[in-house]
Amino acid sequence: MQSCRLGVVFLFSFITFAVAGSYDYKDALQKSLLFYQAQRSGKLPADQKVTWRHDSALNDKGEKGEDLTGGYFDAGDFVKFGFPMAYTTTVLSWGLLDHHKGYQAAGSVDECLKAIKWATDYFIKCHVSEYEYYGQVGSGNADHAYWGRPEDMTMARPAYKITPSKPGTDLAAETAAALAAASMVFRSSNASYADLLLKHAKQMYDFGYKYRGLVSDSITDSKCCYVSTHYEDELVWGAAWLYRATNDSTYLKYVDGLWDTFKGMYGFDWDQKFGGAVVLLANLTGDSKYTTAITNFCNYVFQQAPKTSKGLIFIVNWGPLRYAINMAYVCLRAADIGINTESYRTEAKKQIDYALGDAGRSYVVGFGNNPPTHAHHRAASCPDAPAVCNMDTYHGSQPNVHVLYGGMVGGPNKSDIFTDDRTDYQHTEVGCDYNACFQSMLARLVELGY
Repeated sequence: MQSCRLGVVFLFSFITFAVAGSYDYKDALQKSLLFYQAQRSGKLPADQKVTWRHDSALNDKGEKGEDLTGGYFDAGDFVKFGFPMAYTTTVLSWGLLDHHKGYQAAGSVDECLKAIKWATDYFIKCHVSEYEYYGQVGSGNADHAYWGRPEDMTMARPAYKITPSKPGTDLAAETAAALAAASMVFRSSNASYADLLLKHAKQMYDFGYKYRGLVSDSITDSKCCYVSTHYEDELVWGAAWLYRATNDSTYLKYVDGLWDTFKGMYGFDWDQKFGGAVVLLANLTGDSKYTTAITNFCNYVFQQAPKTSKGLIFIVNWGPLRYAINMAYVCLRAADIGINTESYRTEAKKQIDYALGDAGRSYVVGFGNNPPTHAHHRAASCPDAPAVCNMDTYHGSQPNVHVLYGGMVGGPNKSDIFTDDRTDYQHTEVGCDYNACFQSMLARLVELGY
């Protein structure tokens, strides 16, 4: 059984119902932020709203005893994978930066700040010296053999780091992007924290730029779940964010030096940064090579990419909703800078509306019509202590005990068929990276007045 992907205590009466094509995006956004609370690792704060979650993984430490508590559990499991966590944080920061009015309208600015800081505080802990960064806590294989509450874990949770001799350019550059983006998020409210984030961002980018290699080749345990394919796209993405944060044109020179390798790439997800990077660079520079690249990208996504009969962009069978919404969000950003604005907004909205119910059911836990009740998520499936939670719970037909509000599951197969089965992790698992573009896109739609 795998629990990752290659490539809230509230009453049920609060579940939102909507007719096809008309959804409460503010409510969906608020619930997505509750999902991130459900993914918190470490000592939980006094204002924790998801009260069926408890303190967990309080002994997470580095090789020399460094405090590595905090951060987010990756998906339905309890490993802290730094690479997708950093991508998630970059995208959440991007959304809050550029769709602040949407967050304000949903009354969720403070909650989003907390969600971002929960990650960035952890990243700072992991950056134990200039060229040492802990990129993973917990072993994927050991973790995935356990089904239970996170606070009851007893297995060893080794910590793995990147160093000059074991580099992870992709991890370092994505973390630099996350820290740089977050520095702008906190600039007006907490300047000293913003300065600290930017300092770490610059160091992490320098680390990744100097010492080249794939994180999955250095932290080999991560291959259980995340196999990186290249790092040049993260170097471009990280440089773009550092340019935005600093206005230092040196970072654009880095982009230019990588362009010939980068320009043939594709996609946007935890591993692929092409779509996000080119639309960000198009917005920052107005350079025609970037506007042409994002136009070609979005024209393919909306006009040529495979779709299900009900309209979902279908790239892969594992977590297809994540890919569809990721690419739709990037193209919604292209619309914002004047590229085929009306058509791209219309097409992008179709993808998120599919997830919210247009295909006949909701794929977001606790939201809409017939939402999933058997999400592949250990903590949500487990009854409160001292009740037993084990592999029998995993294989059982009973719905999850707790409602994992806001978690978007992987989605249907290519025939729009979805079986709400906890053991089908390719389609019923949730993930921090799944909700990142989903949440940012909701904020934009709220901002636009939909």
